[in-house]
Amino acid sequence: MAKISSGQLGTDPIGKLLVRQAVPASIGILVMSLNILVDTIFVGNWIGSIAIAAINVVLPVSFFIAALGMAIGIGGSSIISRALGADHRQRALKTFGNQLTLTVLLTVGMASLGLFYVDDLIPLFGGKGAIFEPAKIYYTIVLYGVPFLALCMMGNTVIRAEGKPRFAMIAMIIPSVGNLLLDYIFIYVFEWGMHGAAWASTGSYLLCFVYIFWYFISPNSELKITIKDFYLDRVILREIGALGFVTLARQAVTSITYLLMNNILFNLGGEPLIAVYAIIGRMLMFAFFPVFGVTQGFLPIAGFNYGAQKYARVKESIYTAIKYAAFVATLVFIGLMIFPEAITSLFLSNRSDLPDMELEMNRFVLQHTPSAMRWVFAATPVIALQLIGAAYFQAVGKAIPALLLTLTRQGFFFIPLILILPLYLGELGVWVSFPVADILATVVTGYYLRKEIRKSLSPIVN
Repeated sequence: MAKISSGQLGTDPIGKLLVRQAVPASIGILVMSLNILVDTIFVGNWIGSIAIAAINVVLPVSFFIAALGMAIGIGGSSIISRALGADHRQRALKTFGNQLTLTVLLTVGMASLGLFYVDDLIPLFGGKGAIFEPAKIYYTIVLYGVPFLALCMMGNTVIRAEGKPRFAMIAMIIPSVGNLLLDYIFIYVFEWGMHGAAWASTGSYLLCFVYIFWYFISPNSELKITIKDFYLDRVILREIGALGFVTLARQAVTSITYLLMNNILFNLGGEPLIAVYAIIGRMLMFAFFPVFGVTQGFLPIAGFNYGAQKYARVKESIYTAIKYAAFVATLVFIGLMIFPEAITSLFLSNRSDLPDMELEMNRFVLQHTPSAMRWVFAATPVIALQLIGAAYFQAVGKAIPALLLTLTRQGFFFIPLILILPLYLGELGVWVSFPVADILATVVTGYYLRKEIRKSLSPIVN
C-alpha cells in the first residue's frame, strides 16, 4: 500500500481526491451496513421476528453510548485536520491524546449507568410484552463491549483525518466480517439464541479495537502521542465538545426518535409493527452507505483546505460532494422503489415448523413493510444537500450552525410530525413523516449553505 500523506488533501484535484476518500469510506460503511443487514436476516431466520424487534429496542441505548466516541472523534478530527493543514502538529497530537482520555472516561461511565438501570431503560424504549426478555439479554451483553466500540468509532475518524481512508475502511470491515462469522458460530452452530447474537456483536467490537490499536502504534500513523498528551487540556476539550456535541446531539435525537417510534408503533400495532420499523431501520442504515461515504470523504478535504486557507478548494469540494452524493442517492431511491417486497422477504423465515404466532407475525410484517418502505425513502434523492451542508459547517469548525442544521430534520421536523400525523392518519402518518421531514430539512440547509458560501467563501476566492 503506497504511503499517503495528509498534505495531499491540499494539493490533489478535488474530484480525484473525493473519490479516493469516499470510495474506501463507502466500502467500509457498506460492509458495516451489510453486517447490520445480514445480522438482522440471521436473527430473523434463526431466532425470530420478536428477536428483530428486541434488537431494535436496544440499539438507541448502545448506539448513544458508542456515539460518544464518534462525537469525540469527529469533534477532535476537525481540529486535527485543520491543525495538520496549518502545520500545527503538536496541537494535533494533544487533541488525539485528549480524545482517548475523554472517550474512556465517558463511555465506561455511561455503560455502567446503562447496566444499572437496565430494567427501566428497556421498557422506556419500547421493550414491552414479549420483547422485554430477549431485549434484556441482548442489551446486557452488548453494553460490556460498547466502550470498545466507542474507541473504534473515535479512532476511525482520526485515521480518516490523517488522510488514510484505506486503513479506516479496513477498520470498519474487520468488525463487520467478524460479527457475521461469530453470528454463524454462536447462533447457528452453538444455538445460543439471543446470547449468541449479543456475544457476536461484542466480540466484533474487540476485534476492531485490536486493529485500530495496532494502526496507531505502527509506522502508518503520523500521530505518535506521549503520556503528556493524555492530560486533559481545557481549551482543546472545549473545542472538541463544541464540535462533537453536533454528532452527540444528532444521536441523542435519534435515540429519542427510536423511543417515540417504538412506543407509537407498539400502541398502533403491537410487536409486529415494531418489527416492520426494525427492518426499515436496517435499510436506512444500509441503503445510504454511498451517500454517507461521500460525506465522510468530504469532511477531511473541507477541514484541511479550510485550515490551509485554500477557500476555492473548499467551495469546489462542497459542489463536487453534493453532485456525487445526489447521484448515488438517486440510484438508491430507484432500487428501493422497485424491490421493497423482495427486500422484506429476506428478513423473514418461511420454515413450516414455525409456531402459529410467528407465522402470523411474519405475514403481517410482509404485508405492511413494502408500502412503509416506499414512503420512508420517497425523498431520498434530495438528502445529499442536507447531509453535505451540515457536514461542511462541522468540518470547518462552525459548531452552532452545524448543530442546528444537524438537528433540523429529526429534532425540528420529524419528531413533531410523528407526534401529530399519526393522530389523523394512523400508521400511514408515521411513514409519511419521513419524506416530509427530509424535504423541509433540505430546504433549510440549502438556504443556509448558500448564504455561508456567499458570505465566507466567495469574497475571498481568487
